[in-house]
Amino acid sequence: MLLDPHLPLGLLSLVEDAGLNASAPPQQRWLDGWMLRLSPGKAKRARCVNALAPGRVPLDQRLALARAAYREAGLPLLLRITPFSHPASLGQQLADLGFHRLDDTRVMVCPALPDAAPSWRSADWRLESVGHGAFAQAVGELRGSPLSQRAAQAERLENAPVPFQGFVVRGEGGVLGCAQVAREGELVGLYDVFTAPSVRGRGLARTLCATLLARSREAGARIGYLQVEADNAPARAIYQRLGFRDAYGYHYRTDDPAAG
Repeated sequence: MLLDPHLPLGLLSLVEDAGLNASAPPQQRWLDGWMLRLSPGKAKRARCVNALAPGRVPLDQRLALARAAYREAGLPLLLRITPFSHPASLGQQLADLGFHRLDDTRVMVCPALPDAAPSWRSADWRLESVGHGAFAQAVGELRGSPLSQRAAQAERLENAPVPFQGFVVRGEGGVLGCAQVAREGELVGLYDVFTAPSVRGRGLARTLCATLLARSREAGARIGYLQVEADNAPARAIYQRLGFRDAYGYHYRTDDPAAG
């Protein structure tokens, strides 16, 4: 569903492409216009079907072939439905087949990045750039992710077609927050923004994001984007204060009752 008619459709298409590039795992293959992503990691973007072209094989046959591929990978069958999915009626077709909807997500766009990084409010917070493996371990520890998902994320970051740069905020007690950016031309995406419960509400997430966006602007980026769950009101409020606004939405469809 398109949410902001004031943003050019061409820009939204480029944002969608950038998000696909940034979430590309090594375990990926094509199936008659469908991009099958088969990463064992946590991010659904890296373990779902993206219907990028109309295709010629009937839907029931494509679903059967995709289901077999995901079963072989030990993953539930998930299809990501966006305003750019082919055909436009795919979401409704899947609903008619009993595929339930989950994870309503908003893609937010910041048309003008901040031109100066904010000052850090606490001398006890130290921002550090870290490598892909260290970042995957840090965010995985904050989230309580199993080691297998941390390893899968590190592998995806190492092999991503666009460069990621990860950051952690250290303070008393260890890592207090993290985020990473993926820049592609004039677009920069914010990913894996997470703060420890003990420091939430103290401005850490906003300061971290504003700093990374300002640094990205200095490096040549002009427009920011991110993906956030529609019902995550605290995060969405932070992003709105940074100049982000809803651009479009997407969700997933599955007929696997265990998928979540």
